[in-house]
Amino acid sequence: MKLLLTDSGVRNASMLAALVGLLGKPIAEADALCIPTAGYGGPYGDPGGPWRFISGRSPNPMTELGWKSVGVLELTALPGIDKERWVSWVREADALLVNGGDALYLCHWMRESGLAGLFPSLRDTVYVGLSAGSTVLTPRIGEHFVDRKPPTGDDSTLGVVDFSLFPHLDSPDCPENTMAKAERWAAGIGGPAYAIDAQTAVKVTDDGIEVVSEGHWKLFNPPS
Repeated sequence: MKLLLTDSGVRNASMLAALVGLLGKPIAEADALCIPTAGYGGPYGDPGGPWRFISGRSPNPMTELGWKSVGVLELTALPGIDKERWVSWVREADALLVNGGDALYLCHWMRESGLAGLFPSLRDTVYVGLSAGSTVLTPRIGEHFVDRKPPTGDDSTLGVVDFSLFPHLDSPDCPENTMAKAERWAAGIGGPAYAIDAQTAVKVTDDGIEVVSEGHWKLFNPPS
């Protein structure tokens, strides 16, 4: 997969250009599947958040970017659907748009549904993450972002990438997410970690990692 890991959706021209570059064609010619699942998890989950994400009425631009088509892939429904059907939906999509919410809940359902097992074969698919939709691909999220203890009892996630993410840096909605807090969080992560704000995304391709930003970010524990 080609990844665009955002804090709060595709919020500026630099991030939009990065997305178009990853797609290799205009957004208006691309088909997307949105995955609202994470919005139901954790103590703050409610039915309104996933609806706003799906309908393009959230403050975090994802589904409303002008796609040729947008479908909904609800991970909790997949175990009850013939696998060949839903796998074909995923393979035919140009992009997966993954909602924020509870990263550990999302991690569980990505594994339980079988979607995570498909990731290595989705070479040309563009994965666009929003908050938990981004952090779920990292090795671990850190105790600061654990809202609900999973059955495993730890903060490990899918490990698709080899760095962690501290989203919502200096966000008015998350006043506790200061740079000082990010530094303390990174000290406990034990590996490379990016702190990013709403105007920043991390792009990952076979060519490497690139930070796309019109805002503020910092890399902690850079690889030697």
